[in-house]
Amino acid sequence: MRIAPGYLPEPQSDYEAKAVRFCRAWLSGQSSFTLHTSGSTGTPKPITLSRSQMAASARLTGQTFGLQAGDRALACLNVDYIAGVMMLVRGLELALELTVVEPASNPLQMFDAHADSFAFAAFVPLQMQTLLDQGGHSLPILNRMKAILVGGAAVDQALASRLQAIEAPVFSTYGMTETVSHIAVRRINGPDQTELFRALEGVEIGVDNRSCLFIKAAATDYQTVQTNDVVELLDQGHFRLLGRADSIINTGGVKIQPERVEEVVAGVLAQEHIQGRFFVYGVPDERLGQQVVLFLEAENEWPESRMEALKNAIRQKLGPYAVPKKILALREFQETPTGKIDKKRIVATFLTGKNA
Repeated sequence: MRIAPGYLPEPQSDYEAKAVRFCRAWLSGQSSFTLHTSGSTGTPKPITLSRSQMAASARLTGQTFGLQAGDRALACLNVDYIAGVMMLVRGLELALELTVVEPASNPLQMFDAHADSFAFAAFVPLQMQTLLDQGGHSLPILNRMKAILVGGAAVDQALASRLQAIEAPVFSTYGMTETVSHIAVRRINGPDQTELFRALEGVEIGVDNRSCLFIKAAATDYQTVQTNDVVELLDQGHFRLLGRADSIINTGGVKIQPERVEEVVAGVLAQEHIQGRFFVYGVPDERLGQQVVLFLEAENEWPESRMEALKNAIRQKLGPYAVPKKILALREFQETPTGKIDKKRIVATFLTGKNA
């Protein structure tokens, strides 16, 4: 479905109707919109955002990535949530030519690799993995873009390595519903790639006494948004994301940041050329309080030799308490409506089965 300045099509599906309804509401001058958080860090909750907040965010994105009126953009993220909605707002506010497609693992499959081009698009990591798997078809389209955003979940080492095949600049984004999409980005391919997120122009950042990031910007209506994301603040414009304060595992009195364990796991998998999703979580334990458990999305259990090699790598880099007490292979991970791994539901299912 194509949306252009001054043109809204007749929708051909329920999903297209949803996108058109939002566009009509925006064009009518509606002053506020209620969205829901993704639920990846807790129960989804409604948040009301003002038109001015959303417009400010859209303009900042356009300024950051050099988007101009008439540029063609691909909107392939769910318009029930902030990432998808803000692609619509950017199109309307920046006078872009929007192509809206229903979210799918391969959002470029219907386009011609040589004839179709976009200046701008945003994807989730799972979509990027699929697009790279279909490289012969997808790469020509991706390479012609001004900027590609990847958000909604962390970009692991394996995906970051594969993204080097893309000539266009690819950015990992940092943001949430409360900040009206991204407020910081980091380049993840090419010679300018970095581990540091750069706050966008006009965005104020700092940390509280837990080293958790707080944010103030036009997109937050200049109100401070306090996060639970633990960061290393390099200066007033750059930070390294370390993990979440509310995900820390307390095992035998030793605090383990699961994201650091996941980094080691990702490195081992990359060395062995193994692809697949995984996460580390603190599961209740009578003796330790919590035990470190590694959940894998895999058809089969790992061979003992691979599990021991992984445990040794974690032990050497992070110490014995960070070594997973269990490594569990699950055929398919449950997901949130936005395609993120639903860690809490997966762990709850595991605990229910364990106690049955």
